[in-house]
Amino acid sequence: MKSKLSTLDKISLVILALLAVVPFQGMVYDLFMMKVFCFAIFAASLNLLLGFAGLLSFGHAAFFGTGAYITAHVMKEWGLTPELGLICGVLCSTVLGYIFGALAIRRQGIYFAMITLALAQVIYFLATQVPFTNGEDGIQGVPRGKFLGLIELSSSTHMYYFALIVFILAFFMIKRIVNSPFGQVMKSIRENEPRAISLGYDVNRYKLIAFTLSAGLAGLGGGLKSLVLQLASLSDVFWHTSGEAVLMTILGGIGTLWGPVAGAAIIINLQNYLANLGGWSTITTGAIFVVCVLAFRRGIVGEIAYRLKIKL
Repeated sequence: MKSKLSTLDKISLVILALLAVVPFQGMVYDLFMMKVFCFAIFAASLNLLLGFAGLLSFGHAAFFGTGAYITAHVMKEWGLTPELGLICGVLCSTVLGYIFGALAIRRQGIYFAMITLALAQVIYFLATQVPFTNGEDGIQGVPRGKFLGLIELSSSTHMYYFALIVFILAFFMIKRIVNSPFGQVMKSIRENEPRAISLGYDVNRYKLIAFTLSAGLAGLGGGLKSLVLQLASLSDVFWHTSGEAVLMTILGGIGTLWGPVAGAAIIINLQNYLANLGGWSTITTGAIFVVCVLAFRRGIVGEIAYRLKIKL
């Protein structure tokens, strides 16, 4: 019996095929797309929590920055291969996510969001104090190393395909989680938590698992970013970075798989083109965000899917 691909699967394959030929078409810079991959993973990790579990975190930069710092440190000081460096960053972010989640899920709504923000500020303070982060200088000149000890990632093309593979693995991992029985329970908690409790589900346990998975994925995005840009800095753990992830998710479409990716691409693009405006770039980005939210209540991807009757 042949399995049929859904419309979303076909669109996903087309997009991934187009991304695979980016290094050969010369219209988009490799570095720009690699940065989009990093922040797309970051935004998608938040969307896993917000869009499918209904939990708004204002402190996700803590996990993003932890992944960036740990990956950068082990790559530069220990000389690990990039895949091992990313694993170290993801593991540290996952453990931190479990600790933060165990504290935060005791509350709901705005109280949950404020707790995550407060805990993230603790990580920001630690990043300014602990020696290995180098304070405001950050960890610079992070070596990209050799993938599996064989493929040199100093080559822009090699690094691009490495980042693309990491992005694809993260994307399909999220897709698998969302479409699993665990994902269905998360959605039921988002829609009606009292009903989920009445059905016998241990809601706090599901929330904690979702928070921990989301933190690990955020760490993956941060670790990849430190390899791509060869830098881990205080901006990675700053609360503004958490706000950018929320912005990307809402702009692209909450609860959609490709929404955070589209949101990340738009925001990174705006930051590049509006960089010369100085402080006005923030105002311009905010104005565009307001217009998009008013015009596309479901987010850009969500609105397109709704108009075309595509099931996300």
